[in-house]
Amino acid sequence: MRRLLLAAAIPVALGLTAGTATAKTIGRTASAPRSAVYPLPGAVDFPEGIVLDHAHHNFYVSDTHTGGISRGQLGDPNSVTPFIPGPQVPGTILGVRIDHQDHLAAAGGFAGTITIYNRKTGARLRTFTTGATDAINDIAVAKNGDLYATDSFVPILWRVPARLLRSGTTAPAEAWLNLTGTAIVYTTGYNLNGIAPTRDGRYLIVTQSTTRKLYRIDLATKQVSEVDVNGEAVDGDGIQLVGHTLYAIDPRRAEIIKIAFSPDYAHGRVLSRTGDRTFAYPTGLALAGDRVLVVNSQFDKMFAHQPPVLPLTVSSVPIP
Repeated sequence: MRRLLLAAAIPVALGLTAGTATAKTIGRTASAPRSAVYPLPGAVDFPEGIVLDHAHHNFYVSDTHTGGISRGQLGDPNSVTPFIPGPQVPGTILGVRIDHQDHLAAAGGFAGTITIYNRKTGARLRTFTTGATDAINDIAVAKNGDLYATDSFVPILWRVPARLLRSGTTAPAEAWLNLTGTAIVYTTGYNLNGIAPTRDGRYLIVTQSTTRKLYRIDLATKQVSEVDVNGEAVDGDGIQLVGHTLYAIDPRRAEIIKIAFSPDYAHGRVLSRTGDRTFAYPTGLALAGDRVLVVNSQFDKMFAHQPPVLPLTVSSVPIP
């Protein structure tokens, strides 16, 4: 496992912990402005995913061990409190998203579920099951409102159609695409991970952690093709796509990877790899204006059967 990258506790304004971000760009190394840290409540046990509620300036962080979700306010380091207290059923939440109905959609990990919560009250509204021995890892909200979920163990891309979300109907999740025989070949370990829709509604971009590759999935034809990134390894746990620019978290290298795509998303070029002293096996990310919120999961501690170093945190760093 990669070593833990923890910041020294340096008190600054608002009680934040500061660090130094370093961006590795082609041919040079540049220093970025200071980073900041949001401490998570003590009940959180190995956080993973994060989503930003732009309308209300809130962010939500998932808890892998209890199935709880915490909520914080941008700019207030002391604001993060339990929103959906754990333990919950399912007992694991990985990726989280906000759907077109303004609900929280949560990937249920080993429970094989996609659960919908009321974003205002935290009430569970409905759960879509896959019925498989899998690991539902992350969720993307397509332009038409459909939810797509990656499965790290079973080579299937799952879907919850927008019509079910609008109608309030509960049904099994749809095995939308069987990846067997496609360009994505599952191997031992965690396979498909991060997922993001393109703005034009034509494609999904997904990452495979075992091979450290990117793929493009055509939503109309279901064709899967590897994205050419000039042979560079791209391990994207949490990813976010803004236009033709992808931001991906590499947990093992503890860095944000910034990638520029071609107009058809078939090719990409790594622009920078940015680390920060506050990163601790980072997994999820969310863009918030000129900052990036990064979840410090400390999964390297979990994999080694060690307790996390408290407090668990979310870093806020300048956007690369």
